[in-house]
Amino acid sequence: MTSTHAFWLAGRQATGEDSFDVTNSWDGRLVGTVSVPTDAQIEEAVAAAHAVREEFAATPAHVRAAALDHVVRRLVERTEEIAQLISAENGKPIKWARGEVGRAVSVFRFASEEARRFNSGEAQRLDTDAGGTGRLGLTRRFPRGPVLGIAPFNFPLNLSAHKVAPAIAVGAPIILKPAPATPISSLILGELLAEMDLPAGSWSVLTVPNDRMPALVQDERLPVISFTGSAPVGYSIMESVPRKHCTLELGGNGAAVVLGDYSSDEDLDWAATRIATFSNYQGGQSCISVQRVIADAAVYDRLVPKIVAAVEAQVTGDPSDAATDVGPLVNEDAAKRVESWVDEAVQAGAQLLAGGKRDGATYAPTVLTELPDGVTLASEEVFGPVLTIQKVDGEAEAFASVNSSKYGLQAGVFTHDLQTAFRAHRALEVGGVIIGDVPSYRADQMPYGGAKQSGVGREGVRYAMDDYTYERVLVLTGLAL
Repeated sequence: MTSTHAFWLAGRQATGEDSFDVTNSWDGRLVGTVSVPTDAQIEEAVAAAHAVREEFAATPAHVRAAALDHVVRRLVERTEEIAQLISAENGKPIKWARGEVGRAVSVFRFASEEARRFNSGEAQRLDTDAGGTGRLGLTRRFPRGPVLGIAPFNFPLNLSAHKVAPAIAVGAPIILKPAPATPISSLILGELLAEMDLPAGSWSVLTVPNDRMPALVQDERLPVISFTGSAPVGYSIMESVPRKHCTLELGGNGAAVVLGDYSSDEDLDWAATRIATFSNYQGGQSCISVQRVIADAAVYDRLVPKIVAAVEAQVTGDPSDAATDVGPLVNEDAAKRVESWVDEAVQAGAQLLAGGKRDGATYAPTVLTELPDGVTLASEEVFGPVLTIQKVDGEAEAFASVNSSKYGLQAGVFTHDLQTAFRAHRALEVGGVIIGDVPSYRADQMPYGGAKQSGVGREGVRYAMDDYTYERVLVLTGLAL
């Protein structure tokens, strides 16, 4: 699987003067060498995107939809190859990598469907006051301009798809900047797009190092920024370009609430299995992985051992093995950081019920109870396979605990009561409330984003399309309405 990968500059392959290696975090082997664009090549890509913006916006919907349909077909055809690549560069277990390719297929399919029906226009009578007699308003949406999409390492294909597919659907040129740790999955999208006859300059995939990003972020020819990553980086981007339209999908501190009515053995087995799976899938490297369990005192004593048993049943090992549930983190430094946070919590009095051990870039699935206030795990996103369990007395205390976090991405509430579900929807300060399941559930067509320090704006294909465009009204005068 080792090879040198060119980047994509205005729809064609190009190489620069420098390169970097992508390695596998499980065994350290070389996955590929990736070429880095020069400053002149970055300028060429931005200039091309700016120059083609009007042409691309005017491209017929069927042309854009056909390009998106083509990506769908090619992703399906190359699923296993791409899944193996994701697993190699990311360390993600192969079963989760295959699922990621399937999700990317759905994203491009949704975008193709939306491209065909988006922007049909909305007519509004304006003669509701005398001054509007004979006037009709027609509102349509138009691209704000070229998009700078900045993708993270944890879902290198699917979260790149969430930048690229909506942009093509609305006719907005896009420059995609993949994460340095996992760029090759994004470059595969370039291969598929290059097979279609889209306008030159309508898309680029630039493997730009992070330290050279400020110039791209500041460039006025890229009026839209779609960023997925950490809160400090996301907010620094938004603060540096206050006149740009920024969508930020940032961190979380996902809480799963198990209420007292969710009390049968079948209920608790389901909750424990889902919590164990989704506190550890992707190595816990998901913004909506379960980091906190908030359990009602009525079920706490029965739930905790079920969670511990389910966590200990997670298979940790080689991500290329189909039996593996939990692979390595993206690199050893990430695992060392998780280790230091858990050690800090244990030294402060937290009880370690499972895990707590590191082996290179792999950190064992971990469960803690009695987490003291003030430790890092109590307030920050761990982004690793670590789970804390807290006992509360009733719904009000549980919901208050969810809201005590500075993050607000999604929350899961295990309850059978419909009224409780609606109270949770009203009370919880998050972007999504999942009833009867963990906060980790995401359908790629639904609005996805957070409250508080979890971000600004929404992803999900149709919602990203809205973010990439703005409303423009046309007023017709002298009509016999």
